[in-house]
Amino acid sequence: MPQNCQPLRAIVFALLACSALPLAAQRDPVLKQIDLPHRYYYREMYLPQLTTGPNAAAWTPDSKSLVYSMAGNLWQQALDSNTAQQLTAGPGYDYQPDCSPDARWIVFVTYLHDALELWALDLQTKKSHQLTFGGAVNVEPRFSPDGTRVAFVSTSYNKRFHIFVGDFIGGELTNVHRLTGETRNDQPRFYYSNFNHEISPAWSPDGEDLIYISNRGHIYGTGGIWRMKAEPGAEPHEIHYEETAWKARPQFSPDGKRIVYASYFGGQWHQLWVMPSRGGDPFPLSYGDFDNTNPRWSPDGRRIAFISNRDGNTSLWVQDALGGAQHQLVGRQKQYLKPMGHLSIIVLNASGNRTPARVSVTGEDGRAYAPDDAWMYAEDNFVRAEAPFESHYFHSPGKSELTVPAGRIQIEVTKGFEYSIEKQSVVCAPNGQVIIHLKPLQIPTGVNSRWVSADLHVHMNYGGAYRNTPAHLVSEQAAENLFLVENLVVNKEQRIPDISYFRTTPDPESLPESWLLHGQEFHTPFWGHLSLLHLTRNFLLPDYAAYANTAAASLFPTNVDVENLAHDQQALVGYAHPFDIAVDPASDPTLTHGEPLDEGLELPVDVALGKVDYIEALGFSDHRDTASTWYRLLNCGFRLPAGAGSDTMANYASLRGPVGLNRVYAQIPNAATGPEPLLDALRHGHTFATNGPLLGFTLGSKIPGEDLSLTAGSNEVEFTAWLRSYVPVDHLELLCNGKVIRDLKLNNDRQSADVKASIPISQTGWCLLRASSDKPEHPVLDDYVFATTSPVYIKVARSNPKPTDDAAFFVAWIDRLTDSAKTNTNWNTTAEKASVLHTLDQARQIYTALQK
Repeated sequence: MPQNCQPLRAIVFALLACSALPLAAQRDPVLKQIDLPHRYYYREMYLPQLTTGPNAAAWTPDSKSLVYSMAGNLWQQALDSNTAQQLTAGPGYDYQPDCSPDARWIVFVTYLHDALELWALDLQTKKSHQLTFGGAVNVEPRFSPDGTRVAFVSTSYNKRFHIFVGDFIGGELTNVHRLTGETRNDQPRFYYSNFNHEISPAWSPDGEDLIYISNRGHIYGTGGIWRMKAEPGAEPHEIHYEETAWKARPQFSPDGKRIVYASYFGGQWHQLWVMPSRGGDPFPLSYGDFDNTNPRWSPDGRRIAFISNRDGNTSLWVQDALGGAQHQLVGRQKQYLKPMGHLSIIVLNASGNRTPARVSVTGEDGRAYAPDDAWMYAEDNFVRAEAPFESHYFHSPGKSELTVPAGRIQIEVTKGFEYSIEKQSVVCAPNGQVIIHLKPLQIPTGVNSRWVSADLHVHMNYGGAYRNTPAHLVSEQAAENLFLVENLVVNKEQRIPDISYFRTTPDPESLPESWLLHGQEFHTPFWGHLSLLHLTRNFLLPDYAAYANTAAASLFPTNVDVENLAHDQQALVGYAHPFDIAVDPASDPTLTHGEPLDEGLELPVDVALGKVDYIEALGFSDHRDTASTWYRLLNCGFRLPAGAGSDTMANYASLRGPVGLNRVYAQIPNAATGPEPLLDALRHGHTFATNGPLLGFTLGSKIPGEDLSLTAGSNEVEFTAWLRSYVPVDHLELLCNGKVIRDLKLNNDRQSADVKASIPISQTGWCLLRASSDKPEHPVLDDYVFATTSPVYIKVARSNPKPTDDAAFFVAWIDRLTDSAKTNTNWNTTAEKASVLHTLDQARQIYTALQK
């Protein structure tokens, strides 16, 4: 190792016996001061994100240079140069610059201290100072044409997005006042608040008007383009409507006659569109199966700068307004404000070969760093007592080259759940190399079988900052040590971003130990979301139901109808992210009013009718609330294997977690190849689902998914249980019929256990093994650690217990759904209504019979 890069310590967490987190520590959302639903959408699609490539740009007044945000800093670069000059370097992350007309100031957004505040950079003194205070989220600052005012979006009023304007005098922002009022929509919205928002302001060239985006009067999307006088009390009017998704960001041409904005109208990807500034018909200025967003017209009117993800990562491009020629602006040479060094990170497996892995690099300044071409990812939630910012990471092919600030660098490396976490702290100045040796956990192995893992719920592209491809997704799953990824093609409002990738056979980019399949998620905000794996003929259309105010507003088809269509194609059907709440049929209003909450409301109906092949026991939901309903269904005698899916939006820069955050392990024969044996094992319940701990369980020599037959009376049955985990756990429990019957002893490290004992069994039912923690455990990017096997099903002769309470629970559940269906007015025909009510009644009769 070079002399100037000295290791201070190497921490291997396989033997970590205690956690430094306080008992009260919990993962809270990033920018939790915003009071809007579905934060993972607006945070990724609207709020600025840390990317290694440029993500927003502004012209200098002479139209010869661009100021842009990249890697959390501001940079300036002339159009005819390949050298980028750094303008800011912390302490926070800097975004969304805008230049004053006199070329003196840059106003921008800084993410620091749990807030997004406006700052100003004086280009004469090169010093920055804060403009807004109060801890709100303030974004999208825009100088007025005369430089005396700044318009921006803030959550300082009622924690929702509204437009504010302040006077900018002598580098200070004063007389800040809210320009747009708060209005409310009467109809429930899917993904959006009932309170209307106003975002993305832009000034008219004469400084008299503002245009912006608002969803006032609309149910879907972020709204149309509105125009108003830039004065309090002015009445706005909508000049153009189409469905948008946070990224339209309209901008006037310098002559004031046109508006350029980003739109996916009629396609799957954003492109640049232009329309008359007083309203009229738009047409596209750019084309391609990728996103072109954040357009900014140059002051001289000759060019439009924009951000593109055509090569995967974000990049800065300039297009001639006349002629359409495009060229990329790349800062091949960078002039830094602070001393920087070069760091090479090499990751080796147990055989000493380079191996893909997930890597997190943090500088002495507390900020995250990554290679220039890497996709930077940020988690959605974090523990404030642990770090000032949410954690960031990238996927390495085995060797990564980074530019990092001089000083101490913290490195963390993981590779799925089957290796210990490796941490190193090094001091690098100016160059250095770090070699990380991954150490596999000592996992019990079978004689004729092995465990392979899958993430059954991934969205390769879903409107995020990046443009993902099968080859890139396979590289991600290799770094996360996943055998199989199911890319569930699905709509994002009107569009279906990955529809062109849907196929009925494995993706050609698949590798022998990294298989990629393209399935489908069926969206319905009322019945619950379905995962349809391995369809053999076609994608099901429409891709959704119960979408109010559309031609798919009817509650028909039910999920049962969809499941029948999928099973006709030999697909596996699973319930996705079932429950974020503990459903109470006696009082839960969602069961009556059908509010769009993504809960799996039809699950007990479909299970009773034999239509569900697995449940996401771990998903983008609350695992314990999901388990509560799952256990009741098992108590009713239904067979329901454990699956798992992360619901990862794999082209997001800010996301819940990487592919494989939640995964299912399936036990398959040693000689088995391809994805089919895993899917077969899932169908038969030879699985465990986890976000970290690895589990093994047998009961009477039977593995999960198998049947154990016992004689009448009490039987002493031997069981075995093992646990291996790369993070500590607090509980390892044996559950039978929904109750913990044995709390199993963990080893001192709380990361392993090996148990062989026996339990008395005298009743027909089921048993499974479960592990969990009481609090978050980094780097599991979930609210708590959780793992569960599928059940072993038990049949004791002459034992036929009646699940009276559980069956009554589901009867009440279905009655609430029936009431909602009867009062619904969105049916296309009376036959649709009759079909839905018949389906619900069939399931109700099954649960009623279980009570007798």
